[in-house]
Formats: sequence, structure tokens, C-alpha cells
Amino acid sequence: MHAHDATPPGTDGEARPRPGTPTPGGLLDLLAVAAMVLDRHGRIVLWSPEAERLFGYSAAEALGQNAGLLMVEPAKLELVTELFKQVRAGAVWQGVFPIVHADGTVRDIEFRNMRMLDVDGGVFALGLGADLATVRRVETDMGLSSSLVDQSPIGLAVFDNELRIVRVNEALEGMYGLSAASMLGRTVREVSPGIDAAGIETAMRRVLETGEPLLDLETIGRTYADLGRDHAWSISYYRIEDPTGRVLGLATSVADFTERHHAAEEIAMARGRLAVIAEAGTRIGTTLDLQQTARELASVVVPTLADIATVDVLDSVMRGETVSRVATGETADFRALAIAAADPNETIGAVDPVGEPASYPTDRLITRAVREGQPVVVHRVSSRMLRRIARDDRAAALLRRAGVHSYMAAPLIARGEVLGVIGLFRTRNQKPFDDQDRTLAVELAARAAISIDNARLYAGERMAALTLQRSLLPHEPPTVDGMETAARYIPAVREVGGDWFDVLPLKNGKVGLIVGDVMGKGLHAAAIMGQLRTATRAFARLDLAPDELLWHLDDIIGGTEGDFIATCVYAVCDPATGRCQFSTAGHLPPVLVPPGGRAELIDIPNGVPLGVGGIKFRTVERELTEGTVLALFTDGLVEDRRQSLDVGLRALMRVLKLKTRHRSLEETCDLVLGTMQQSADDDVALLLARMGSGATAGL
Repeated sequence: MHAHDATPPGTDGEARPRPGTPTPGGLLDLLAVAAMVLDRHGRIVLWSPEAERLFGYSAAEALGQNAGLLMVEPAKLELVTELFKQVRAGAVWQGVFPIVHADGTVRDIEFRNMRMLDVDGGVFALGLGADLATVRRVETDMGLSSSLVDQSPIGLAVFDNELRIVRVNEALEGMYGLSAASMLGRTVREVSPGIDAAGIETAMRRVLETGEPLLDLETIGRTYADLGRDHAWSISYYRIEDPTGRVLGLATSVADFTERHHAAEEIAMARGRLAVIAEAGTRIGTTLDLQQTARELASVVVPTLADIATVDVLDSVMRGETVSRVATGETADFRALAIAAADPNETIGAVDPVGEPASYPTDRLITRAVREGQPVVVHRVSSRMLRRIARDDRAAALLRRAGVHSYMAAPLIARGEVLGVIGLFRTRNQKPFDDQDRTLAVELAARAAISIDNARLYAGERMAALTLQRSLLPHEPPTVDGMETAARYIPAVREVGGDWFDVLPLKNGKVGLIVGDVMGKGLHAAAIMGQLRTATRAFARLDLAPDELLWHLDDIIGGTEGDFIATCVYAVCDPATGRCQFSTAGHLPPVLVPPGGRAELIDIPNGVPLGVGGIKFRTVERELTEGTVLALFTDGLVEDRRQSLDVGLRALMRVLKLKTRHRSLEETCDLVLGTMQQSADDDVALLLARMGSGATAGL
């Protein structure tokens, strides 16, 4: 029987042989150990099949023959005889001895000879031999294998077919934090509590079944050697077979690349942070709208940096007041501008609703962040700490239910002023905020704060310009005999411009109508508009023709500090006669809608804008019948970057023809503005006038 045909050890610890034909492939088969027995006269009485193969003599040729005479060179016969005597006397002899093969060649054989006794006390000699080259090759292989296993810096282990450890090297002992003795006979799950043992054993069984190795499988986990942090290993599995293909078990190699793994993670995180900063540069501050900027900031940090983000600014920022630092002991008044969450359900009732004011006492972390102007980081949020984060007990309970375990409040600081706070919460991301997260949050908060401050300053300037603009424009056109008028001014969404209109009662019952547009935005444009409107009123009293009045306005703009250009159209109408004179300075021509007729643009020689100078303005005259409607307007009403100006003008004429029938001009103004696609980036001024004292009855 061969030893490899035995079953695994039973409960009594003994190997139990199986009946049947053994499968070759064991170590003895590899060595091909030959056995022969000599009687007291040196004659061969037992001869194994391995002896036949090793020495070349069949059993019939060898049995009964003197072993020395059969297989030993004559020169060595005396030495063999002496060694035989020593063995019969009880000595054990082992070593290398040359043997004559049946083919006549001499071969070195590794021998082990010993005495044997039978039941009657008879003395025999047992000789075991194997080819020296084969023995040395096996010894070398075994020695090399043992050295590689024991001295390798890579953890190595051998498992049997039941996936139990039968051998480990010193490197693996160090990785697992267990001695070899404590690991032998155990499975992976018994020696590695902090790894995915089920997944690993599934992979090992697959290798055992298929013979296909699994190479460089990355596994993250913990062992008894370091239960405090995760380690990263590259593990490979190989099936072990003997030369005949019999499966002996499984070998595994384990390389610890934790430091390289952590370094790669750090590099990936650094790249991720740079990507977030780059994204923030393109996504934050796309408009000068304060709330939109806050929403952009919140959307950038979720879910990359946090699972929930809130942006709150001090209420004084929203009111346009001077921002002052929150003093020690003071309550901080905030207004929520934006919320973003990986799971919106997490934020319901847990954070301040957008647009709502909220006051936080001095002990709250958000108050501390704006008071000190420094980020506040809570690596591990306790129940007690949640109460200092949330506005009240109910909100704290909701945050706890959402799974908040780490928190950071980063102040929004721009130009030395603390404007508010971005609050960051982690729920799904189980890693607490660290110093690198803090650095990233501060960088994003600083970028966003500049945009928020720009939006705040812009809102203040826009409000000032709008206030100035509205104060300079007439609240409603004055009532004049023989003419119905109505007007509208719509400021741009982003920046107030210099559009204006006016209705001027003149001598002899005449009426002056003017609409203009100062190029540029903001306070300067509004101020120039105010100067032009004032100058127009003054010159109009002189009863000047339209072209003369424009010449004087051009002269005024030319003497103004700075380069300003304005366009305008000016009309002087006599309701009594229906005569109207028109002159333009680079402005769009008025639209004329006769009663029951077709709308048309008044053909006026298009003079250059005010401020250019050097070219005379010209006046044209038209006679308008009773009920005729004039429309003077700025380009914001008809201009669209997506299409030509002619398209907008035709649309306006079509609308005016339809909307002026049987309606007052006040209604018509609203209908025109509601129908036309005005640009949100430009002001709109619209002035309508209807000729004839009976015009209010409609056309």
C-alpha cells in the first residue's frame, strides 16, 4: 500500500488504508526505492520490482544469486563482504556505492542497509537503494523549497484539500500576528477575523477544482497583528499537484502592500480634491445671484466631500447692511440659502429651510465658526455634540436618525469679513472628516465667499442704480390734451442700464415724446441718463426742432467726463393738427399704427449716437390721423441674440396691430410686454401715444 492512498486522519489519529490499486505519485515512487533481502550467505532471497528497474535484473535472474558476485565490481568485493558482516552483526550502513548494472555500466546508488531477524532468529540483511542522481535532485528540490518558504519576505502558506493550514512561513506569522503552531490545522476564517473569509474560501475552492491559479487578488482587511487599521494584501492561489497530477492541496502567497495602497489612496484623494477645486472654479459664481451662488457651492461638495451640505449667511448680508463680527456671547442671526443632500429625505426637518431666518445661541458650533472665523471640525459626533450642531432637540434627533457621524462648519470669508458658514455632514461616507477635508472645505468656502460677496455688492449697487433710475424717471406720463399716453420701464435682471422715457408738455399744446438708451450698466449709466433727461426737459422748453435738441444733447455728452454714448429718438407732436416731427440719434425708429391700417416703421434718417459728434441730425415730418398709435421703445424689447433684429421688429409691429384695437394704452403696454420675448440682460423702455382727443374710445 502507498501512504498517499490513506484517508485524512480519523478521530483516533491513525491513517486507515483504502483497498484497491494505489495511485502512483508519492515520494517513494519518485525516488523509485529498490528493496532486496540477503540471507546469511549473501544470497538474494527477496527482490522488489523497483530493484528490477534500478539494477536491470529480473527476479528470476537475481533470486538465489550472491549479491556481491552479481552486482559488485571484483575490486570492490572484499569491501562489500566486510560491510555485509558488519550489517549482520547489527550495524546500519548507509552511503553511496557503485553497482554494476545488468547492461554492464557502473552506477552510483544511495544505499541504506540494516539487519533483519525472522521468527526463528534467522539473520538477514535488508538493502534499500535509489539512484544517486534522483536522490540528490529530490534533496535539492526539497531544500530549495524549504529555504524559499522559510526565508521569503512574502507570506506563504500551504493548505490541504480541506482548506486547512498545514504549513506557514515566518513572514506570514508576522502578517497574521499568530505563531505557526497556533495556525496549523485551522482555516482562513479562524485565523483572520477581519477579512472577507467567505469570499477567500470560495476563490480557494475554485482553484482546487479547476487548477486555474488566481493571481494578485487585492484584499483589504485586518489581522491580529494590527486590529487598529486596514491592511492591503495581494494574494495569489496555486493548486499543488504531484508529478502524476494528484491534487495535494493549495499554496498561497501573500504580499503586504499597505503603504503603497495608502499612498495610492492619498494620490487619488489629492487628485479628487484638485478636481473638486477645478470644478468649483467653473460651477461656483456663474451668476451674480446670491442664492444661485450658494446652491452652486452646495452642489459641488455633495457627495464628493459631504453627504449633506448647508449654506447659511448672516442675516445682515441679506439685508445689505455692514457686516460685523459676531461678538462673544452674542446670538448669530442667519438665513439659509441652500441645501444639498445625497438623499434629500435625510434633510427634511433636520436643517433650516431655505429662505427662513434662524438664530443660533453662542454655544452652537455654527456661531463659533462665524465668531472665530475658523473652521470647526467634529470627527466623531456624539449625541451631546449633535445638540450643539442642530438648532433644537427635534432637529438633533432627525440628524441622528439620518446617521450623521462627522461634521464640519467652514466660515465664508471674503475681503476679511465673515459672511456665513457652509455646514458639512457625513452620513453614508463612514470616514470622519480629516485635516485634508478641512483644507479642501476652507478652499471651497473661500472661493465661494468671494462670489457671494460679489453678488452681495452687486445686489447693493443694482438696488442703488435701480433706485436712482426710478427716481429719475416719471412715475407716470403727464396728462396732455388731445393725446393718450402710457409707458413702462422694466429693469434688467442682472444690471440696471440707462434706458429712459419722457412725455414733455410743450408750448402751444404740443407734446414732446422721447425714448433713449445710455450704453453701459449700473450707477454711471443711470446718472448719465438723469443728466440727459434733465437737459432734454430744459431744451424742450425752448421750442427747438427735434434735430436741434439732439444736437444740444450731443454737445452735453461730449463734455461729460468719461466715454459715454447714448441713442434716442425724439418726437414733437401737435394733437390739434396731427403733425409730428421725428429725429433720431442712432436709435430704432418708432412704430406707427394707423386706425384699421398696417403697422409700419417711420422712415427717419438714422443719425449717429449721442457722444460721437461731427454729424448733423435730420428731422422728418408725418401727419397722423386721429386714433393713430405711436410706439417708441428701446432695443431690449425687440433684440434677441438668437435671431436678427428684423425678426423682433416685425413681431412688435404684428403685436401692436392686434393689441391696440379696442384697448386702452395701459392695457396695450402690459399685453405688448407680456407677448414680446424681452432679454433678461437688457432694460426695456416702452412709450405709447395715441393721437386725438377721442382716442380713448379705441380704433
